[in-house]
Amino acid sequence: MSSPSALYNGNMDDLRSTWSQRAWTLAVSAGILASLTTSAFLAASSGSFTSLAGAACAAFAAYSFADLATGFYHWAIDNYGDAATPLLGAQIKAFQGHHRHPYTIVRRELCNNLHVAARAVAVVLPAADAALYAARVPAAAHVFVDVLAACLVLSQQFHVWAHEKPRRLPRPVAALQAAGVFLSREHHAEHHRPPYDTNYCIISGMWNGVLDGFKVFRGLEKVIYLCTGIRPRSWDTPDAKWREHGIDDAGN
Repeated sequence: MSSPSALYNGNMDDLRSTWSQRAWTLAVSAGILASLTTSAFLAASSGSFTSLAGAACAAFAAYSFADLATGFYHWAIDNYGDAATPLLGAQIKAFQGHHRHPYTIVRRELCNNLHVAARAVAVVLPAADAALYAARVPAAAHVFVDVLAACLVLSQQFHVWAHEKPRRLPRPVAALQAAGVFLSREHHAEHHRPPYDTNYCIISGMWNGVLDGFKVFRGLEKVIYLCTGIRPRSWDTPDAKWREHGIDDAGN
């Protein structure tokens, strides 16, 4: 059985974390933890059941919205643009490479995998928190923003776990996947079958049934095509950049 390094055509150093990636991931982790702690204190200090219930509902709403947001983002970069696209070119190229070599994601070091979202959240979260404090909004609003930030940063790690062998997963992660809290391997596997046009959400996948059942993305693709003449990649037979190349010992 071929090893990932034998099948992966890129530089294996690309899977390792750089000091810059570690710094961004550490910085955003500390920022999110501090913000979540403050939000929890604000909710608890009120001593009101309504405030605590509101914070819990806000946390679930953020978790749900994050899953939906990853679906739309994943759909967009899977279907439009290329490596030359401003700002998103590297992400588009990476996701195309992931379709051909899906197993390499489990070999990526943590910060290498999370740093793109970490950079964005590290810039946006402090400004969002400052605006919320200035507006004197309820604690639930702070909780929503902080949980959303945490889910978006960790979304790629949930994606990694959905490609990992069950026996290699930490038991709590496997249990949460089985409960539908985290994206499961079985659920995400549907996305890696041609024409790669379903199951785009990568946190829990809770929105995939709705989005695919109501053909939301197919409708958007038709609107975009009618307005611009641009065809999404999922309408055409996948080229060599998309077809999976080889299978590793994880069975991906």
